[in-house]
This record gives sequence, structure tokens and C-alpha cells, in this order.
Amino acid sequence: MPIIELKTEIKADINIVFDLARSIDLHKISTQQTNEEAIAGKTSGLIGLNEAVTWRAKQFGIYQNLTTKITAFNKPKSFTDEMVNGAFKSFKHEHLFINKNRNTLMIDVFCYESPFGVLGKFADKLFLKNYMTKLLNERNLIIREFAESKKWKEVLK
Repeated sequence: MPIIELKTEIKADINIVFDLARSIDLHKISTQQTNEEAIAGKTSGLIGLNEAVTWRAKQFGIYQNLTTKITAFNKPKSFTDEMVNGAFKSFKHEHLFINKNRNTLMIDVFCYESPFGVLGKFADKLFLKNYMTKLLNERNLIIREFAESKKWKEVLK
């Protein structure tokens, strides 16, 4: 099972970073390249424990739906979302936040299992792990951009 671990240092308060990371509205902004939209469940605002969202996005030229649910929540230190339904066989995304002298270290641990057995494992090595890493990195850069400027006030009203 592939695991992607990313660390992003952000010059902002841990509470702001935590809330930006669980903001449906910021997620939409950070995934404009895939035309991602929330179509069911929690479709705007801040997602919390036991809440789910269904995303519709264009990946690899095909529109797909993905439903995730928040399965663990410890504000402002961590939350976890897990796939309920979607193209992956499974995935679990842990979001961890560490306060470092008024700054925040944001850590993503994204574990996933591709469908289609051996073909899925081949796709992981060929392109999928790199693709997912790039998506997560781009999202983290948007979170950093909003947290380190006053833009976060537009999203966290």
C-alpha cells in the first residue's frame, strides 16, 4: 500500500491552519485544475467529526465521485478522513498539526490502495503516486498562501 508523507511549515497560528485544512471552500479553491465540486453531504464551511462530503472531479479525463468521512478529530492537533466510496480500493488521510513557536508544522500521511490488483500496483509506480503527491503539495501551498496572508479571513468567516 503506497504511503505519501508530506511536511509543510506554515508561518501562522495552528488554529487557522487546522481550520483551513478542513475547509470545504478552500478545498474547492485548491483543486480548480480538476473542476472539483462538493455535490453531497457537507458542501461548504468546515467539515467535522462524522461528517461526509462527496466530491465530483475530473481525473484523467473522466468525471468521478469520491465520498470521504471524517473518522477522527482532535482540534487543533489532528483529523483523519477516509474514503467511503470512490475510485480507490481504499484510502486514509491523516492531517497532523504541530505548534512550533507560533508557526505550524502540517503533516499529511496519505495511505491508499489502488483498485485492479496488479494493474493498480503498476499504475502506482508508473504515475499515480506522483500524481497524488503533486495534488497534495499543490493543496498545501494554497493552505500556506491563505494562512500566511489575510486571505484566510475570506474563507474562515
